[in-house]
Amino acid sequence: MANRLSADPNTSVCLLEAGKPDNSLLIDTPLGVAGLLKFKTYNWYYYTESQERLNGRKLYWPRGKTLGGSSSINAMVYIRGNPRDYDEWESLGAPGWGWDQMFPMFKQLERNERGASAFHGGSGEMNVTDLSDPNPLTAAFIKAGVEAGLTANGDFNGADQAGIGLFQVTQRGGKRFSTARAFLDPIRTRANLTIRTGAHVTQVLFEGKRATGVEVRMPDGIQRLAARREVVLCGGAINSPQLLLLSGIGPRAELARHGIPLVHELPGIGQNLQDHLDVTVITKDQTGNSIGFAANTLPRALKAFFEYRKSGTGMFQSNAAEAGGFVCLTPESERPEIQFHFLPSLLRDHGRKRTWGHGMTLHCCQLRPRSRGHIGLKSADPFVDPLIEPNYLSHDDDVQELLAGLKLGRRIMSAPSMRAITGGVEFDPGPKRQSDAELIDFIRETAETIYHPVGTCKMGQDDMAVVDNRLRVHGVTGLRIADALIMPRVITGNTNAPTMVIGEKAARDIVADRNAPAAEMA
Repeated sequence: MANRLSADPNTSVCLLEAGKPDNSLLIDTPLGVAGLLKFKTYNWYYYTESQERLNGRKLYWPRGKTLGGSSSINAMVYIRGNPRDYDEWESLGAPGWGWDQMFPMFKQLERNERGASAFHGGSGEMNVTDLSDPNPLTAAFIKAGVEAGLTANGDFNGADQAGIGLFQVTQRGGKRFSTARAFLDPIRTRANLTIRTGAHVTQVLFEGKRATGVEVRMPDGIQRLAARREVVLCGGAINSPQLLLLSGIGPRAELARHGIPLVHELPGIGQNLQDHLDVTVITKDQTGNSIGFAANTLPRALKAFFEYRKSGTGMFQSNAAEAGGFVCLTPESERPEIQFHFLPSLLRDHGRKRTWGHGMTLHCCQLRPRSRGHIGLKSADPFVDPLIEPNYLSHDDDVQELLAGLKLGRRIMSAPSMRAITGGVEFDPGPKRQSDAELIDFIRETAETIYHPVGTCKMGQDDMAVVDNRLRVHGVTGLRIADALIMPRVITGNTNAPTMVIGEKAARDIVADRNAPAAEMA
């Protein structure tokens, strides 16, 4: 958004980021994702409410708090989703958001190091590449997936999404390539662009029902910034609905509960929360090739560090989630219901829990949940974390699909190519859990987010829609939202790439609306 709108020298753009600048070796180094999830330095470090159907657990939700947002702390997996996802958005009241309109924008943004093709762009700003040196366990995982009945797939963004294979990643020269690297770094010196970090927006300001600016806490105190044209919220599925509620836009009862004066009643704000829930299969690695805490870790890490500093290759270039797959659970499925992420590492609690030894982790994720949650307020204080209620597994179908994904994940991890590495040793769910009831208990004990919350200010035309197809907030003027929270339904895959295209389309619509006669915008 900042890149595209400031391309017009007659337009002044102020980009406000609550977090610190992104000039960090931990961010630039792909394997640094492990540290980014452990600490609060570049991370909002949220927790959900206690989840009734997950044994009362409060789940950890990391979200990016720096320039580039979550693209600066994620696993860099580049997935667009399934074409049917976007056609579904259009059918739900979002004309212009079908695959035929979105696909050219994906290609235009992409600079794929494989080169331009029918499915990929070769000259865009976002660099997409293959991992130069995947862990040897990753190749064994892909082979095991084929042995378990999946089809090898060399391009999840190509002709067919289903299958198993290596992920492409948003990296360049062995370093993370976040949206800040792609779209901000080349234009930081534009005279009409102001970038402020440490700038926590506390309220959108209104005159009547027109957004006129924002109140923001800067390092030097509270300031009010006026917007001559529009305010655009890009705070994600958690922060943007929180900010709207704090500003008096949202469900009347929620605002009244916290003593916030009503500016405009919009019941859908904070509703329709969707996320990809994930459960893991963890096995032993008896080869010692995995990345982890073990006797051979220090010498390997030192050697890998010098290799990475010299050539940008080796273990430190790993994005952790090197390979995966998409699986249709039935022959009638039009889109995959399950996604896998394979890590050549023994990982628990998002990597925050140090686990000794060598192992491998397969994440089994349900892609299109029917459960819906919401974002609310715990307080009218903008510096108090919002209420996050995903309402995981409230729909019985979600339990059954996640169970099916877990069973398939176990089958892959016990296929011959993996059994030669694991020696038949499965740590989780473990040999004592075999029945459906036991595996469902395991899901309730251990399932976690795979970091894809969306939908809390959905696009559409029904009573619960928050923005129209040009991302203008219903019922007010001068205010738009451009982020994953506008998705009516979560896409079939990782949400980073689709969020970039949402920003691209929003910027194009803003420019087009600005240049259109007033009658055409009505």
